[in-house]
Amino acid sequence: MESNNSQRQNNKIDEDVQKEILRRIKAAEAEHGVKILYAIESGSRAWFESPNSDFDVRFIYAHPKDWYLAVDLEDKRDVIEYPIVDEIDINGWDIRKALKLFWKSNPAIVEWLQSPIVYVDDNHFAAKARDLITSVYSNAKGIYHYRSMAKTNYRGYLKSDMVPLKKYFYVLRPLLAIKWIEKYNEPAPIVFDQLRELVADDKLLDAEISNLLERKRVSLEKEIAPAIPALNKFIEAELERLESYGEKSNERTVGFDALNELFLEVLEKNLLTIIRIILWLKYKN
Repeated sequence: MESNNSQRQNNKIDEDVQKEILRRIKAAEAEHGVKILYAIESGSRAWFESPNSDFDVRFIYAHPKDWYLAVDLEDKRDVIEYPIVDEIDINGWDIRKALKLFWKSNPAIVEWLQSPIVYVDDNHFAAKARDLITSVYSNAKGIYHYRSMAKTNYRGYLKSDMVPLKKYFYVLRPLLAIKWIEKYNEPAPIVFDQLRELVADDKLLDAEISNLLERKRVSLEKEIAPAIPALNKFIEAELERLESYGEKSNERTVGFDALNELFLEVLEKNLLTIIRIILWLKYKN
């Protein structure tokens, strides 16, 4: 089966694991008769060095054009999901679903487009979508989402004497993402080291974050340890500062036409590739 995918080498991921992930991606294409346009690492492995974490592989795919020309289109399944096997969690969204969520500033698709660990890239879809981010993304919606995420994780996991250390990142990362959006008026990056630069002037906080990162590199995934007062103080101050924040109107400057254009470009560009996949399946069986 031919493929135009270009795979970026990911030094953070073991070569054998990368090969297995790519094997499963090709198997998904063959099983469902689709073209996977873009596949990345979306979990904590994409945020920072996290050797004990699962591999959270997410992808965007497209069906043949005629698949979308159906009366029952809304009833068709628009996700591909597989059970976690050998710590590899892999699933994806149909391009139409992805673009509709992109329009709503869904944080997942925006972060996928910025992942530093890329397994598959057709050198078209993701690049075009990234060009549209600043026009489509609502900073207000992003701030509202990250505030809710930080508040939920802090109240749920970090207000006890003993806490799961990893959960600090599920609070710190969204709070720093908010600071990034506020400062730069753009979606926040996914890489944690970029975000933490925003608080580098606070020496105590920066030192505690460094210590936490070091412990994360060598600890078990679900390590429980005493709460860290300096981090809790920062978190509580930021949550209090953001308490009065309300979701504002969307600032998007483009309409659905730009997303429709990208959708049609992808279908036309990948038509022959999908036909090859279908023919390969037919003759294989």
